[in-house]
Amino acid sequence: MALTTPSLPDVGGAVYDRGYRPYDGPRGGRSTARWALWRLSVRRTLGLRRSWRQKVLPWTLLAIATIPAIVDVGAQYLIRQDDGAGFIPNFLTYRDYSDVSTVLLLFVAVAAPDVICPDRHDRVLPLIFSRQLTGVDYVVAKVGAVASVVFGFAFFPQMVLFLGQTFVSRDGALDYYLDHDEVIWQVGVASALFALYYALISVALASLTDRRIVGGIAFLGVALVSSAVAGVLVSAAGGDETAFDLLSVITPPRALRDIVFLGHIHWSEPLSGVSGGGAMAILVYIAVCSASAAVLLWRYREVQL
Repeated sequence: MALTTPSLPDVGGAVYDRGYRPYDGPRGGRSTARWALWRLSVRRTLGLRRSWRQKVLPWTLLAIATIPAIVDVGAQYLIRQDDGAGFIPNFLTYRDYSDVSTVLLLFVAVAAPDVICPDRHDRVLPLIFSRQLTGVDYVVAKVGAVASVVFGFAFFPQMVLFLGQTFVSRDGALDYYLDHDEVIWQVGVASALFALYYALISVALASLTDRRIVGGIAFLGVALVSSAVAGVLVSAAGGDETAFDLLSVITPPRALRDIVFLGHIHWSEPLSGVSGGGAMAILVYIAVCSASAAVLLWRYREVQL
């Protein structure tokens, strides 16, 4: 008896390649990886290519920081329109405006944890370090991203004020610019000092946790508590000519800002009456930045992720 094989239906089929395709584009090294990580971190901080909810807070804070400049320029314009007005007062100085403390601190408290905490929370650090990128590269890219955004946050309102003052000046735009052109580099240097300082501290504190809310509260807590303690000690010492003000985290960059704009610490600061107060502020600034960098390098060494 012969065995017959049942015939199978003639069914057509196709094979689709849905796997990874080899990359045949240009290949970069560590510098390219750092640049890519910096760029992605900046985008995340500003909410670019994210939902509108992620854009509201950073851009709202920037708008709030810019409002004083707009109000000042508007007031200057209205006074200029009054032909009977003589002296036009300076409602807002560049030195004072370079430190929008509360808004700047809030912005840093939001930006730094959002850049650093998700990588550890989502456990993507092993993937990041699986290539040429080292711990130093990671720290440089992340701190650089936060510092860049904070610099823009501090610098942009100042330039709005400068350009507005230039166009509403009674002496003419060119004369105002020539008389105040040093403001551009002073604002740039002061903004850079604030940006580097706050970026290092905030990223270092945020690196100790994988929760963004904890990282933000830690930064604000350190800034506010240290300021309160310094304020109590300054008051107990008589309110002037005391170095206790350096116990406040926000004092060193403000002292360096005064040195940039004035060449010395402003008389309204408790540190102004201390002999060598400027040098002390510089040393504390360097010490805090160095300690924050050391914490970051320790947290992101390749041996333990």
